[in-house]
Amino acid sequence: MQDAITSILNKYDLIGKYLDAPAMNELTRYFDTATNRIKVTKFINSEAAKIIREAAARLYEEQPELLRPGGNSYTTRRYAACLRDIEYYLRYASYALIAGSTNILNERVLDGLRDTYNSLNVPIAPTLRSIKLLEEVIQDELRQENYIDRSIISEPFEYIIQSLSEQDV
Repeated sequence: MQDAITSILNKYDLIGKYLDAPAMNELTRYFDTATNRIKVTKFINSEAAKIIREAAARLYEEQPELLRPGGNSYTTRRYAACLRDIEYYLRYASYALIAGSTNILNERVLDGLRDTYNSLNVPIAPTLRSIKLLEEVIQDELRQENYIDRSIISEPFEYIIQSLSEQDV
């Protein structure tokens, strides 16, 4: 997994160039947001079960047909698989948050996901909604705790949503 620093340095090393102003700005942003990224990641780690439960509850409240016969979360096994997937997205989004880079999402989540979902006939819309709900639950919880800077939270979730939306899953 590459963090923002490694990504920048590798890019400039490949072209044999010194770090320029855009690279320095990226590094400055990375360090300026470090404390917030650590706080948000600590929050996610400590409240993961609650975040997943809440996101799932909201999803199934909005889309109860998923739990009915023929729905993709019908049967205990499928329901458990959906919760596992929601946890998986949350965990990797937290990795991307702490790294300050979405590279890990491509490496570990998005590459190959299309094949998996196609082979299992998993509909993408509820998956995208569950990812958005994870982001919303975290934002809501941190708002209640008067956490001031929540701006960094959206990036990994939106990146996953955008990437999956562009794929023919």
